[in-house]
Amino acid sequence: MSKPDPATALEHLDLDPSGGHTLEALHVLSEIASNLADEDDLDELLGRFLGTMIRLAKADAGVVRVLTSDGKHLRMVASRGLPPAVVEKERLVSRDCGVCGIAIGQNRPLFEIELKGCAERTGGNFFATGCQAMVVVPLSNAGRLLGTYNLFLPEAFELPEEVALLFRSIGEHLGMALENARLKRENLRIVLTSERQMMAAEIHDSLAQTLAYMKMRMAMLNDALADQSLEQSAKYAGDVSQALDDAYGHLRELLVQFRSRMDPMGLHHALQGLACGFQERTGIVLHYDNKLTDLRLEPEKESQVFHILQEALANVARHSGATEARMTLAAAGDYYDATVEDNGKGGQGFFAIANRVDGFHEHAGLRDHFGLAIMRERAGKIGGHLEVANLAGGGFRVRLSFPPGGGISG
Repeated sequence: MSKPDPATALEHLDLDPSGGHTLEALHVLSEIASNLADEDDLDELLGRFLGTMIRLAKADAGVVRVLTSDGKHLRMVASRGLPPAVVEKERLVSRDCGVCGIAIGQNRPLFEIELKGCAERTGGNFFATGCQAMVVVPLSNAGRLLGTYNLFLPEAFELPEEVALLFRSIGEHLGMALENARLKRENLRIVLTSERQMMAAEIHDSLAQTLAYMKMRMAMLNDALADQSLEQSAKYAGDVSQALDDAYGHLRELLVQFRSRMDPMGLHHALQGLACGFQERTGIVLHYDNKLTDLRLEPEKESQVFHILQEALANVARHSGATEARMTLAAAGDYYDATVEDNGKGGQGFFAIANRVDGFHEHAGLRDHFGLAIMRERAGKIGGHLEVANLAGGGFRVRLSFPPGGGISG
């Protein structure tokens, strides 16, 4: 569905100084504001509103600016009706400059007819003959400046109060949109940083350690060759060859894992797809049992659960020596449980220490396993808890308990 164009939405309102249509105009703005959270290109959005602002103020020209990252300047996003020479001078201005600085300080729309400072700063004759007055509309959120509209009028007249109120409403709505966009960018940076850290930990755990082992074996191989020890040389060469095969296998697993994305049909379908090709890739039979009739999770939460189970299965494939495994989704009171169990050799095969009956919290050595640390970090993001334990009859279990609903914690 296309997004509403604010210029088109307000164009038919015929807003006049009598204020008869002000409530209708504010209603339209409210409807438009409900779509602002979905707007990805805020510069384009502000540019679209510029035409509406110029028309409502009966101006001939205007610019829209946003606050720069240093908080000291205003950067031009779009302009209409200004001579090219003035545009170049207006691309970056101080937030404290002249009338704009006063309007920003008072955080309200301001009407001004004394534009001598603007004329001196830009040169030329636009502010001497082409513009007789200016309206400044701050864009702010919770008292924090985010940008401004500057509207240049061909003749000086008093701005109707209802238009000033409408400008304030527009400024508040767009200020909210700018703040939401800033928070969205910050959250994206946090997510990207977190994912890169997890990727680095995965590479260290599954690949870098194998390469370090190969490097040590190569040094021993060189010593054996120098001593002309055929038996030792053959042994170390075999170790290097085996480690190289392991490193190649680990790399293929990482590529598959990093390329994996959540199925758009949800967690259940994603896990079905993961289980479907598991035996073919690993030789281990995997049974997937979904005991939930209603799984209520946000997409981001589903993604975290998916990657935790994916890592648990990767550990089964790499280290367990199992012939059979089971992945289960079930309800446990007010929580969901996601479990991966295998019939392999237990946690001693790939964790420093693993308890037969309880989680790893008793054993500091388990915290050295990067894959486990990554799973714990993901579990914490969704308000969940991760347990690992050896099974009494042999094998190993990873259990994730997490609440339904809710959001992702930072």
